[in-house]
Amino acid sequence: MLGAAKKHFPLFCVFACALLAVAVLCGCAGSKPSGKLDAPGSAEVAPPDSLRAKFKLTIFDKAGKEQEFDAVLFSVPGKRYRMELTGAMGIGVASVLWQEEGWQVVFPTEKMYVKGAGYMVGIFSDNTVPMVHIHQVASIFEGKLLPEEYKDQGDGKAVEPNGRVFSYGREGEDVAWISRAGRDGKPEVTRFDGFKEFEGKKVPSHVVFERNGKKYLEIQVKTVKHGQPFSLGVWRLNIPKSYQRIE
Repeated sequence: MLGAAKKHFPLFCVFACALLAVAVLCGCAGSKPSGKLDAPGSAEVAPPDSLRAKFKLTIFDKAGKEQEFDAVLFSVPGKRYRMELTGAMGIGVASVLWQEEGWQVVFPTEKMYVKGAGYMVGIFSDNTVPMVHIHQVASIFEGKLLPEEYKDQGDGKAVEPNGRVFSYGREGEDVAWISRAGRDGKPEVTRFDGFKEFEGKKVPSHVVFERNGKKYLEIQVKTVKHGQPFSLGVWRLNIPKSYQRIE
C-alpha cells in the first residue's frame, strides 16, 4: 500500500497545490469522477473573491518523461478548494477537495483515496515528495505570488510569518522566482513567466516547479474567471466504501 501511495500522491500534491508536488502517474485510465460539478439549479451565491481556473498540468519523472493532464480549479481563497484532473479522452484521474476541517483525494482509476488535515499537503514521511502549502499554490491563480505578511530582509531575502525563510527575484515589477529549502534542505524553486491579464488581475500563465535543480511540474494557465457561482456538489466528494485508503 505504501508503494501505491508513493506512486499516486504526487498527482494529488499539485494543487494543488495545489498545487496544486509530484512524481509520476503511469497508465492512467478509468471513469470520470461521479457527480456533476455545475448541475443546473444547484448553484450557490458566489463569494466575491471566488475563482475558477483551467490549466494544463505536466508532470516529469526522474528520467524526464512527461505526462499531461487537463485541470480545473474551483477556489474560495483560504476557505476551500476543489480540483479535477483528467487525462486522455476526458478520463478522470484524480479529485481533490481541501476544506478547513480537512482534505481528501480520490483516485477513481485505482479505487483508492487519502485523507489528511492542515494546510500542508503531501506525504510527511516521504522526503522525495515536497510538502505543498495549499494556500500559496492556490494564490498563484490570483496573481499573489509572495506569501502574505512576509517580512522583507533586503537583497531578495524574506521571512514568512511562521518563520520560514525564502528568497525571491524580480524581472521588472513581476516576481520571477521564489526559492525555499525543502524538509531535507534541498532547494525547491518556483518560476513564473508569461504574465497575462485575466479579468483585470495579472497572473503568470506559465509556472515551473523545480526540486534540487530538476523540473518536476509545469502549469500552463488557460483561463481564470472570478466571482464564479459553483454548484453545491463541488464541495462534496463521495468516496465509495469499496475504495481502499492510502495510509
